Amino acid sequence: MQELVNIFIKSIFIENMVFAYFLGMCSYLAVSKNIKTSVGLGLAVVFVLGVTLPINYLLDKYILSSGALAWLSPSYASLDLSFLSFIIFIAVIASVTQIVEMVVEKYTPGLYSSLGIFLPLIAVNCAILGGSLFMQERAYETLAQATVYGVGSGVGWFLAIVSLAAIREKLSYSNVPAPLRGLGITFIVVGLMGIAFMSFMGIKL
Repeated sequence: MQELVNIFIKSIFIENMVFAYFLGMCSYLAVSKNIKTSVGLGLAVVFVLGVTLPINYLLDKYILSSGALAWLSPSYASLDLSFLSFIIFIAVIASVTQIVEMVVEKYTPGLYSSLGIFLPLIAVNCAILGGSLFMQERAYETLAQATVYGVGSGVGWFLAIVSLAAIREKLSYSNVPAPLRGLGITFIVVGLMGIAFMSFMGIKL
């Protein structure tokens, strides 16, 4: 249990997808103009990561990795399908993203309209694919570890985009110098937030 808590905390604060690896920056910067849309996209990312990582973990462990097909027959023990990882992972992510898009369009059309093209672009959000590739690289031993890492990574991305959205809403009422308005001051704020999150790297888990 303690190990799962460690993975969860590390994925949110120490190994944050945005501030530690700069993944998912395109939608992070584009959608973080107000809190409502940021919360909607952040929850969608949490859901997609929380669903796709365990699926991709099972696919990697029982189908894709070297010797994974030994459970079918000893003759398949020498097969290595890891070269298919990218395309399989992306296919799973795209499928889950399509489900999320249909649900959001049906039940919250206002949010669907405000998110625009960035909702279906979750399928190619590098933070989502990065989560599956990090999971594969770190070779988590159990499905629970992969699931906790996926949910934690999503919560970290959610925390980052909602925090930036709150700051940007505040900045819209602030006296920002004209040359820095818009993305200029946003880049500065993101840099400062990244520096602030570096303080969590001193946590020993």
